[in-house]
Amino acid sequence: MMMAASVATSQKKNITLEEIWSGKFSQQHLQSLQSLNNGVEYVVLDHDPDSGNSSVDVYSYKTGKKTRTLVDTKNLEGLKSFQNFSLSQDESKMLLATDPQPIYRRSSKSIFYIFDINSKKLTKLSDKKIQEPTFSPDNSKIAYVFNNNIYVYDVVENSEKQITKDGKINSIINGVTDWVYEEELGFVKAFEWNNKGDRIAFLRFDESKVPEFSMDIFGSDLYPDQQVFKYPKAGEANSDVSLHMYDVATEATQEIDLGDYSDFYIPRIKWTNKDYILSAQVLNRHQDQLDLIFVNAEDHSTKVVLTEKDEAYVDVTDNLTFLEDNSFIWTSERDGYNHIYLYAENGKLKNQVTKGNWEVTNYYGYDKESNRLFYQSTENGSVNRDVYSIKTNGKGKKRLTEKTGTNNADFSTDFTYFINAFTNVETPMEYTLHLAKNGKLVREIKNNDELLEVEKPYHFSPKELSTLPVNGNELNMWIIKPSDFDESKKYPLLMFQYSGPGSQSVSNSYFNTNDYWYQLLANQGYIIACVDGRGTGFKGAEFKKVTQNELGKYELEDQIAAAKKLGELDYIDADRIGIWGWSFGGFMASNAILKGNDIFTMAIAVAPVTSWRFYDTIYTERFMTTPQENASGYDENSPINHVDKLKGDFLIVHGGGDDNVHLQNTMRMVEALIQANKQFDWAIYPDKNHGIFGGNTRLHLYTKMTNFIKEHL
Repeated sequence: MMMAASVATSQKKNITLEEIWSGKFSQQHLQSLQSLNNGVEYVVLDHDPDSGNSSVDVYSYKTGKKTRTLVDTKNLEGLKSFQNFSLSQDESKMLLATDPQPIYRRSSKSIFYIFDINSKKLTKLSDKKIQEPTFSPDNSKIAYVFNNNIYVYDVVENSEKQITKDGKINSIINGVTDWVYEEELGFVKAFEWNNKGDRIAFLRFDESKVPEFSMDIFGSDLYPDQQVFKYPKAGEANSDVSLHMYDVATEATQEIDLGDYSDFYIPRIKWTNKDYILSAQVLNRHQDQLDLIFVNAEDHSTKVVLTEKDEAYVDVTDNLTFLEDNSFIWTSERDGYNHIYLYAENGKLKNQVTKGNWEVTNYYGYDKESNRLFYQSTENGSVNRDVYSIKTNGKGKKRLTEKTGTNNADFSTDFTYFINAFTNVETPMEYTLHLAKNGKLVREIKNNDELLEVEKPYHFSPKELSTLPVNGNELNMWIIKPSDFDESKKYPLLMFQYSGPGSQSVSNSYFNTNDYWYQLLANQGYIIACVDGRGTGFKGAEFKKVTQNELGKYELEDQIAAAKKLGELDYIDADRIGIWGWSFGGFMASNAILKGNDIFTMAIAVAPVTSWRFYDTIYTERFMTTPQENASGYDENSPINHVDKLKGDFLIVHGGGDDNVHLQNTMRMVEALIQANKQFDWAIYPDKNHGIFGGNTRLHLYTKMTNFIKEHL
């Protein structure tokens, strides 16, 4: 009511799609921040928009003032700018990346330069575009990957040595991951120097048995190109992965026999605090058993130290941390919630560090001086995040953040300070500096008050957080109403969801770009709501993993039930309920308009999976096993098999160059709809990937969706 009054007393400005996609409402962030070894300074990458120069500047944690500059291209000959940088372990040298060329979601190749911070000498590492260059611990060498082979460059002698020779595109990969590892296991660099710099452990992928997928890229030439790459769909052959050890002195490479495994993944390798002991994680194809293995780099012997099992699946994380005595930190859902555990070097459990009906959502690290671990969790509610510290014995827990909302920390190297990024539904991102020992505020670094001033003339509606009782659970929900909302009127409802396993769309955080679009729709008389149903994350393993082997079943039941319950509200028009989503959310929106055709009258599916048989092995089989084992789970929950149920208005959208959820999903769905003689709308964005962006693409897409909603809901 107060919002309506404020609108009445001041002229309200309506937001436009052009304004949303112009970046007018974007938040300011700290870019490429890295803590220096001294623990009292950090570096950031700066770009001068006027001159085009790039620099890496050093700032004091305590004062926030710039103390010095490590490199500035205005003082360099032969290098005008760079897009990324990495420091050597002792921070005496830098790698500067220029002219990046994207490969897939996380991977790219670039031209790299070596910059000596003391001498100011700049050296071109290679004339070739290479991947993942990494200094050895003593800075004397750099390992990198070119054309699927690993090379070692000698910094002193200015020479390179090729250490693998069988790399071949779409066949053998050394030192970087294949498509499915990169996409679903979240890493690209698949080699690691040991602490002495005399061994390199690396993964080798034999893709020869993996089926190829091809996409026509139309471009602007007379004839289109074809992109061909290895993509293992559910139930098909994966790459044969193997672990290898290279001895720098002898130049010998040895394949490591990890044990009696077949059809498995190696999702992580990491050196321990012992110079010649490597840890490797081996995950079976069903992903319900993970072994942590210690590999001796001197005699190549192996030992299983820890085995993690789960009836559904085991999550792979980057939380493994080795302490000085080689005991280690591990996170697990074994008690029903994700928590921190401390193990001895031999794999014997020393202590469960955190406990409770809440989730550890981020592990930041361990400070040996105070014997404290730092982590983020949902102890203050599943839509919130707070930062805590705790001793390794599980005692002395301290909450280090005070404001209720989403807090995320970035700690200095010595755990003296942390920079806290805070947001909630009322507050755009703000950055503050705190003492790690007690959370005490040191100073404010950056806020987004200017954004709030920009927003004032629009009188945006708040994003209201609540819960909705559905199918025996209290589901998290947000809702956005028109700014002139009147309880006596009836409004059409548009529901958004993603719904993927372990995801979260309802959080105590400020507007993102889609939220501004929802404000535009609210201005035009729509209510927008989002409900996180079963299968989503941060409410315990049982809530998340109930969807196992039935992706889309329980998630859809919850969206249908939520829509029915919302439709019972006096101010919701139950005959005008629509739903939309992207990727997994597009899969769900498609199912909703088909299986929920008595509830939903309109749906928009962007880049949807239409049959899980079309998607990749690692993601799909993690939740569904293989189609050969679970045919009914695949087929009964895939929208392509339910096209005959379509009654409402349906828009399906896809990017023609989507290497993730292939256009095949939409084309096969379109053909099924045609043969069922069902009318629908569809749009293909030529050559665009899973994000469907570039130039005016997003503006065009959201204009199309807006018009579709206004016409059909």
